[in-house]
Amino acid sequence: MASLISVERASLALGTAQVLDAVSLGVAGGDRIGVVGRNGGGKTTLLRVLAGSHEVDDGRVARTGGLRIGVLTQEDSLVPSATVRESVLGGMAEHEWAADPRVRDVLTGLLGGLEAPVVGGLDGPVGRLSGGERRRVALAALLVAAPDLLLLDEPTNHMDVEGVAWLAEHLGGSFARPDTGLVVITHDRWFLDAVATRTWEVTNGEVHQYEGGYAAYILAKAERERLAGVVAERRDNLLRKELAWLRRGPPARTSKPKFRIDAANALIADEPPPRDDVELMRFASTRLGKDVIDLLDATLAVGDRVLLDRFTWRLGPGDRIGLVGVNGAGKSTLLRALAGEAALAAGTRKVGVTVRIAFLTQEVRELDAWAGRRVIEAVEDVRSVVRLGGKELSASQLAQRLGFTGPRQQTRVGDLSGGERRRLQLTRLLMDEPNVLLLDEPTNDFDIETLTSLEDLLDGWAGTLVVVSHDRYLLERVCDRQLALLGDGKLRELPGGVEEYLRRRRELVEGGRGVREVPGEATAPAPSPGPQVGAGPSPGEVREARKVMARVEKQLARLAQREERIHGAMADAATDHQRVLELNRELREVVDERESLELEWLEAADVAG
Repeated sequence: MASLISVERASLALGTAQVLDAVSLGVAGGDRIGVVGRNGGGKTTLLRVLAGSHEVDDGRVARTGGLRIGVLTQEDSLVPSATVRESVLGGMAEHEWAADPRVRDVLTGLLGGLEAPVVGGLDGPVGRLSGGERRRVALAALLVAAPDLLLLDEPTNHMDVEGVAWLAEHLGGSFARPDTGLVVITHDRWFLDAVATRTWEVTNGEVHQYEGGYAAYILAKAERERLAGVVAERRDNLLRKELAWLRRGPPARTSKPKFRIDAANALIADEPPPRDDVELMRFASTRLGKDVIDLLDATLAVGDRVLLDRFTWRLGPGDRIGLVGVNGAGKSTLLRALAGEAALAAGTRKVGVTVRIAFLTQEVRELDAWAGRRVIEAVEDVRSVVRLGGKELSASQLAQRLGFTGPRQQTRVGDLSGGERRRLQLTRLLMDEPNVLLLDEPTNDFDIETLTSLEDLLDGWAGTLVVVSHDRYLLERVCDRQLALLGDGKLRELPGGVEEYLRRRRELVEGGRGVREVPGEATAPAPSPGPQVGAGPSPGEVREARKVMARVEKQLARLAQREERIHGAMADAATDHQRVLELNRELREVVDERESLELEWLEAADVAG
């Protein structure tokens, strides 16, 4: 594929921090690259270097002549007085864009749900939009322009589950051509797996490169540390735990990672499931008793608008529920009703005697009172020791697990970034030892490392959990069930998870065909063990799938031996250029065959369970 951008031994320092240290990398046509790393680690700076808006101190950055680059930053440059039409379509005549299915798809996918432009159509002013709506307008303008290279900095921020799914499909569909490239910074792991064919990890001035999306990145990183001899011995090692869930858990990705199956199985052979659900349920019942929170024959409204009409929801001990829905459907209002902060228009709210609720809202202004104090003081103000997952943690230990290292615990609260303030807010809530946790978009501004640590904490937390999030991966990772608010006044169980939600939303958009309310209360049906609604594979299909897995494993073992012999032959023939070329062609054939077999094995494993 043609090279779009080439970076050779680039170095860049910002103040005393070495952001890039002799980094060499490239972006070629057809590349779909996800960028991950800690907040403040240099991801955005790397994107600016690729875009040409930030020069390096040393090294060389070369771009193909005539390369058209489109950049989505975290601060848009839209003109407030301009209309949505002018911002997105520029001077394009109506008959031009209306006749282009790609442009129509972008307008529908990104702008169809904007309430403000609906009032004035495409001619509504940008200045009337919220920050999230402006961001979607800026992204729509980029996608309509269709540059050769897209550089996107956290494009899924402020998007609901539907918007993220649409963007992943678009970037992997009409935009994905051999002459275009994509580099995207994202903490959305489902999105990363859906769009990325390569992953860059920015850490300590270096950029480590991995083949595949998030699942393949986690495997490669775990295997690299194992080979280097630095894998932690404790059983709750986060990399191995994450890999075990990726291999065994429900399908949270839209594409199969092409990684070495034997290595993955070796790494997770002794890894227990992420959660001991039976033990957690026992602890939760002990702490909470039989009754937690009941909303009985309840109606929830904002002004004259009814969000949920005459519904009953009994929240039980140990429930782990994810709430999904369109923006404005009432997810946050429902959480506030559970917390007792929003009054019901009708019906009754009952709360168990032993219930202790902690509610993480989207507001962080409660920390303003601590602006002049240190982080550790704000945590210890709640209490000095907390018991989580059967273990006793000090305030400092809990803060460290949520990303506040020793020196950072001494930082003034007023000097924290938005993501760090969010982490401190959550740390203070957990220190109070609640037994009911209500989380409203907890992952905003979190990097992947912090998200993984949060999930690890929640795995051992015994209580009732309700999460509102657009982060599909988080919902499937920490919740056992999903409920949906589809914007039609109903609360529905989703036995098929987020995939079922997206299907139901498509049916509603297409005219409501096939949409029906699940009978009974929202707690009625037990979650389905499989990703799809309906019957699973038959016993015969399972037996056949296991035969396929056994056959493929033998073939993979033979290929591994053959690959090892080829590598040895290449080393022996290092001075024979012609022989090395022949061996390299043979090696590529082996690699292609191995990847095909790995995919066949994964498909059979999905059936065998």
